[in-house]
Amino acid sequence: MRPSEAGLSISVTVLLVAAGAWLWGAYSDRHGRRRTILLASGLLVVPTAALAVVPSFGLLLACRALQGLCMPGLLTVGVPYIGEVFAPRLAGRAMGYYVVALVVGGLVGRLGVSLLAAVIGWHAALASLAVLPCAGTAMMWRSLPEGPPATRTARSLGAVASHLRNPRLRRAIAAGSALLFVFIGVFSYVVYRLQAPPFDLGSQASSLVFVLWVVGAIGPSAGRVADRWGWPRAALGSLGLAVAGSALTLVSSLPAVIAGLGLLATGMFSGVTVVQLGVASSTDVDRGTASGLYFSCYYGAGALGAYLPGLAWQAWGWPGVALLAVAVLGAAAAVLASPARRR
Repeated sequence: MRPSEAGLSISVTVLLVAAGAWLWGAYSDRHGRRRTILLASGLLVVPTAALAVVPSFGLLLACRALQGLCMPGLLTVGVPYIGEVFAPRLAGRAMGYYVVALVVGGLVGRLGVSLLAAVIGWHAALASLAVLPCAGTAMMWRSLPEGPPATRTARSLGAVASHLRNPRLRRAIAAGSALLFVFIGVFSYVVYRLQAPPFDLGSQASSLVFVLWVVGAIGPSAGRVADRWGWPRAALGSLGLAVAGSALTLVSSLPAVIAGLGLLATGMFSGVTVVQLGVASSTDVDRGTASGLYFSCYYGAGALGAYLPGLAWQAWGWPGVALLAVAVLGAAAAVLASPARRR
């Protein structure tokens, strides 16, 4: 299987997350954020547990698709929930901890399952993942406070059209989407670079680059910076870090590549934290729909990031991947730096 074809297996889940964001965001505007989060978390247990027993690759992809449809109930609705429950005093810090939780989940899925599978086998390792949403649902049922009633318009389509005209939301979409496109693209295909000359690392050694995701712990600090400087300025700084990191991976030195990936991860996780604060503050009505629009674009860009850099790799090698990343990040910075007029 070619690298770009392998990337399509990631795209299935990401595309369903993008599609599901529309549904869950609007649902939370009508039925409440807390209720939506609990429902999505409970439903996620079923396809996650089923992954351990499916007999074919096709059914495995179907379970991944169902996971993708359930996850936006947590991802999409979490952003307006934090903005409404913790703003303004704790919103930046709370959003940072939210991003840290996503990073930990990503590490468990990428690295933890691989290590656990070597001990207890793939089926048992995949089955153990169902413990996370099950325990999370129970904990949130007991501890999540009720948010204020959502302020919404009468028509969902009218809300979407209104948000599409919102320049502040469009800037947040551009920055967040570019960061995820580049992050997924670079981390998906850098393992091929590390397994090729001059590095010649094995598959297990090259997969250790995902440990760099621990820099996601920067989230709360990034939230505090955004509270002080404003989210657009903080997001521009994050895009700059990601550009520098992507460019540094062009150097044929393992320490330079690792440092570049670390800068990219820092830019990604700090940037996503502050951009999601921008989404939460971009409107006072239909916040779930606004978040759904953002995450649809965000994960749609992620799906493209799992595939298009693979074509660049096949055509031009690693310079094609790195330069594509720099171009996408530069375009997002230009959008973010443009003035945002109030509607």
